[in-house]
Amino acid sequence: MSLIDERQDFSDIADVFLLHGSMQSPTFLDGRLCALLALKDVSADTWLEEVCLSLGVEQPRNPESAERLLGWRRQTVAALSASELNYEPLLPDELFSLAEQAQGLREWALGFLEVLEEVVDDDQRAQWSKTLCEAMDDLPALARIDADIDNSTENENDLSALTEHARMTAMMLYTEQHPGQPQVEQSDAPVH
Repeated sequence: MSLIDERQDFSDIADVFLLHGSMQSPTFLDGRLCALLALKDVSADTWLEEVCLSLGVEQPRNPESAERLLGWRRQTVAALSASELNYEPLLPDELFSLAEQAQGLREWALGFLEVLEEVVDDDQRAQWSKTLCEAMDDLPALARIDADIDNSTENENDLSALTEHARMTAMMLYTEQHPGQPQVEQSDAPVH
């Protein structure tokens, strides 16, 4: 099975980061990737350059690493544009503590918001649906969530709900910026 065909998860990308001497989590860059794909359709080459810059390297160490990083982008594009609405932020899974998962969600939100600040102006935001604007207004709170939480069922449920909010916000942004991709019903279309 090629890397193109297999679903990559947080650990797969984190391993590539480690191979390049980086202890940073890929969650911040995943938030950036999602927002860039929704707002600017970032090319594969541009994405690879951004990841390498973040890792402090000129280029991926080997072809397998380059393929993994490009596969990460392809996987995200495919999930955002799929009619199944199956996009999932690249976050630490249940193998990690709730605190690590919360930290990942916070970093994802920071990356996503950073791109919004760089790219979105008032005119563009005025074109968004009320539902999307309300969802976006909640993202700064995600970027400030307390990652110092214990492993309790209540915290797990809360974190799951916050992650679902981030996921749906990302998908709403993508679908509003790419009408017809995926084919979904617009329940709150912008008023012109």
